[in-house]
Amino acid sequence: MIKVGDRVKFLNDVGGGVVTGFISKSMVNVEGDDGFEVPYPISQLVNVNAPELNAKGTVSQAAPVVETKVVEPEYIEPEGEVINGKDAPDFYFCFVPKDAKNPLSGEIEVFLINDSNFKILFTYSYLTESDVKTVETGNLKSNSRLKIDSLTQEDLSSLPDFGFQILRFKDTGNEWFQPVIKRFKVNPVRFYKASTFQQSSYFKRPAMVLKITANPLTDNLDAITEAEFKQLVKEKSEVETPVKIQKKKPSDEVVFDLHINELLDQPEGLSNREILEIQLEKVESEMNNAIRDHVKRIVFIHGVGQGVLKQEVANVLNRKFKKYYFQDASFKEYGYGATMVILRR
Repeated sequence: MIKVGDRVKFLNDVGGGVVTGFISKSMVNVEGDDGFEVPYPISQLVNVNAPELNAKGTVSQAAPVVETKVVEPEYIEPEGEVINGKDAPDFYFCFVPKDAKNPLSGEIEVFLINDSNFKILFTYSYLTESDVKTVETGNLKSNSRLKIDSLTQEDLSSLPDFGFQILRFKDTGNEWFQPVIKRFKVNPVRFYKASTFQQSSYFKRPAMVLKITANPLTDNLDAITEAEFKQLVKEKSEVETPVKIQKKKPSDEVVFDLHINELLDQPEGLSNREILEIQLEKVESEMNNAIRDHVKRIVFIHGVGQGVLKQEVANVLNRKFKKYYFQDASFKEYGYGATMVILRR
């Protein structure tokens, strides 16, 4: 039995800490000696306070877990019926959390939706810089959906790119279509924002719905003769008039508040380490944006606290932006809680 307050060691890893809370039946938060909380499977923990329980192989949490009954959403058209007016190749990639109010408290289901009159063959893969891992392949009837994957909070720490290859067809007709190929790079921070998940016609629960877009011009290019194509290009160039691009005047100073409540809608459940990583990613991205936009000065508000965030901001600036001078921002405006970076005089 493991309960809140027990000291534990990691079974297959170095280190351990104190259990601070339960995430689910099988996951707890463990605060290490460095003060950071990390989620960890209960089955991979050894109870130091009561080692005799570990040998029995029975682990349970102290408080009973109240299960919430979730009504599963319906399919769009379970039988794959053909619907008038749905001849466009509309395919969607969707993330549906079990608990929309706290998306990371449980499983996030992943669906492929075929919102068209086509039947499709598909391949769904994880893509990294050096590898392509096929996760699911199959076929999907018209106007229906299929669960193809699931994610947990642990998966978000090393989220791959998601890839689709889709071939669409009909049982009758003499047309054939180019494959649809789409790659998605989803920022893990989006899963921490409740506003990311919205109501849609595809699910009864809020979902993140991403469109897998086909290119009609590519699909129909072979049906256009060379003369028709030249005429199309000529008409397009005659209609379009050149637009003079106005150069954006650079700002003298921009200010960014690094407090986690300003960066995320729902930061609850994040460990100190995860919060710090998000804040430092914000520093790096806004520095790059300010340099690109020729901003003169940029101010990061980090607060006073114990000085950890201020020091980590300085480390990022020293490591990745060595050429730029930085100092404490105006005491009158920010007290001791902000750092100013001078980008240009």
